[in-house]
Amino acid sequence: MTWERLPATQLTPNINRRAINQALKDDAALNSTFIGQERAREALTFGLNIDSTGYNLYVMGEHATGRFTLVKEYIERHVSKLATPDDWCFINNFEEEREPLVLRMHPGGAREFAKDMANLVDELLDTFPAAFDNPGYQRKKAAIARHFEQKYDEAINSVERFAQANSVAMHEEQGTVSFAPIVNNKPIDDSDFALLSEQQREGFYKLIVELENRLSESLLSLPVWKRENSEQLRKLNSDTAEHGIRPLLKELEHKYAGDLGVLKHLRQLKSHLIEAVVAFLVEDPKAEKLDERDRREILEEHFLPNVICAHSLDGGAPVVYEPNPTYQNLFGLIEYTHLGGAMYTNYKMIRPGALHKANGGYLLLDADQLLHQPYVWEALKLAVKFGKLKMDLPQQDVGMASAMTLMPQAIDLKVKVILMGSRDLYYTLQDYDSEFNELFRVLVDFDHEISATRQNLFDFVGRVRKKISQLGLTGITQPAMYRLVEYSLRMAEHQEKLSAHFADVIELLNEAHYFCAKVGDTQIDLSHLNSALMAKKRRTGRVSTSLLNDIKEGQVLIATHGKAIGKVNGLTVMDIGDTAFGTPARITATVYAGANGVVDIEREVELGQPIHSKGVMLLTGYLGNKYAQSFPLTVSANIALEQSYGHIDGDSASLGELVALISAIIDIPARQSLAITGSINQYGEVQAVGGVNEKIEGFFDVCQHRGLNGEQGVIIPKSNVRHLVLDKAVVDAVKKGQFAIYSVETVDDALELLMEKEAGALSSRGRYPKNTINDLAVKRLYQIACTVNGGEE
Repeated sequence: MTWERLPATQLTPNINRRAINQALKDDAALNSTFIGQERAREALTFGLNIDSTGYNLYVMGEHATGRFTLVKEYIERHVSKLATPDDWCFINNFEEEREPLVLRMHPGGAREFAKDMANLVDELLDTFPAAFDNPGYQRKKAAIARHFEQKYDEAINSVERFAQANSVAMHEEQGTVSFAPIVNNKPIDDSDFALLSEQQREGFYKLIVELENRLSESLLSLPVWKRENSEQLRKLNSDTAEHGIRPLLKELEHKYAGDLGVLKHLRQLKSHLIEAVVAFLVEDPKAEKLDERDRREILEEHFLPNVICAHSLDGGAPVVYEPNPTYQNLFGLIEYTHLGGAMYTNYKMIRPGALHKANGGYLLLDADQLLHQPYVWEALKLAVKFGKLKMDLPQQDVGMASAMTLMPQAIDLKVKVILMGSRDLYYTLQDYDSEFNELFRVLVDFDHEISATRQNLFDFVGRVRKKISQLGLTGITQPAMYRLVEYSLRMAEHQEKLSAHFADVIELLNEAHYFCAKVGDTQIDLSHLNSALMAKKRRTGRVSTSLLNDIKEGQVLIATHGKAIGKVNGLTVMDIGDTAFGTPARITATVYAGANGVVDIEREVELGQPIHSKGVMLLTGYLGNKYAQSFPLTVSANIALEQSYGHIDGDSASLGELVALISAIIDIPARQSLAITGSINQYGEVQAVGGVNEKIEGFFDVCQHRGLNGEQGVIIPKSNVRHLVLDKAVVDAVKKGQFAIYSVETVDDALELLMEKEAGALSSRGRYPKNTINDLAVKRLYQIACTVNGGEE
């Protein structure tokens, strides 16, 4: 006999309370980042420290395992020792405005340079147009105007002298020259001119035509004079502007003498500043008058740098997480505005993306979100592979064909990309993208479970204490911390392993905080945790309560006492949302003479999923190997999980199905006070199953409702004993002898427990002891084979 009735001490984990108590007192625990995960920690350290192309990281693990929080905190600690990366800003390309230039500066330099350029604009506005009111400038401007007027006056005077010599008066009014005849030393008007004789009028006509010709010849060079005047005035304005700008730029050039990029920009800037001053800061009575605000906007739009990425000198390497990795959010955005009915943009309207902000540091991305975005994956690979960040912006220019767009200069990119995604996605990318392994060479693999070692318990308590502090509480009691550790062990379904889903612990702490605050306590106690667990069970327990009520009311047939042939109480577990609960299910089997084999009714009606069907098919292998070595296995049997109306998967019912089948074959009843779960192989070895705690508690609830009598219990695989983290009510019932949990290693163990009869071991002669379970099974199957095949019994 290898079955065992488990004592209460084996139903719950033996928690290392000394390690927990030490961690509750030691403030060093508050610095814990990882709980276990040694493999992931080593891979992360390696990936962050290796400085070679292609060594980006893929963090593999499930959601809610604390993967993101742990990785981000670990990276932030690592990068605090790294040098701060350079600043970047875009500047106006005066030669080709559609192609803004990029300026690379030392950490903290971009904001300082932007401030200096803003001060330059202020100084320009202070200097101009006041500089053009200077007496020296006004004298030179008046001299230029006088020179033009002298030439004009000389031309007009020569024509006027000729006119007066020929008795013609010349009038000039608002730039218009006219002639009038002089009669009796007095210019005459049109009415007097009409009284003159025809000969006199004809003479005057000829004379006026000649005067007009002389005037035209004299003023033939007038456009040239005006152009010379404008050029001289423009040169004067330009010289005056240069004289005012030179000391301002000289100061900046001296400050940035060590930065060749800025120095080159300032020298290119000089001529354009002069043009801007002449165009916008010279008072021109003919031009539209601009107020100071308009002038400032024009200067800032053309000359101030657009700071894309700026860091403080001691900021360290940036760590950027982009939760929504669209193309614009990663690679930046060029904004547009309406101007004159058309779309317009310039270098000042370029907005940075996550790659700009993370340049020189680390970028964290959700792989699932990333691959759902158009253009992004291919563009990201190109940027990382070639180390260039270029804003191509392919998708947002659709429908903007008539709009002016920009082609900014590419930025040198050095960033460590950290993708966080599932296992399935990692292997899919490996299979379908040949560049994936080339660019993401470091795999950081997070385990589902963590060994409950002394160090890991220390780190676990430290993380809990940190969360308690964030909630504004003074602490947590020892019993409450023990319960939290037990809760984590229960989530992992293992007495020696914590669950990696630390988010579940955080969730429980948040809910316990609610009940703690409700009664005015300042530290979390065991009662608060129990209240939170009970409240959650009630919130999410509608389905489980409904199923239990169906059993209580007799709608679902489950027996908890007596015996029955071909009937066994199996155990199932159901996952609904974020909760799991167990419920018993009746397994029935019927056997008759025939050659159909073992028929899985669930499979026949397409409710049985592949793994469940595999478990049933193994039964034929077991029966043939165990009982039909000397005759052909010929039997017809039907197996079903009664009153199941949905899909069934998993092979945990295969042990119960086999017991029901053998019970039906040999006509020996099985105990209904016991429920059973376990998977088998073809040699009759019982294998571990999942959800064992929920399954036990589901049957216990039914038995407790009907009254515990000491005969009820559950049979589980021996390899599942280490997974037991049972509810206190079950443990107390076992202590009092009201409920039992048995562990089995083989099918024979289960048969003996359920049928209360010896299974029988095979002798050296190849026979089972008489009237044992196995002996009766061999005889019954041989009898059926003879009946079907027409042989002798």
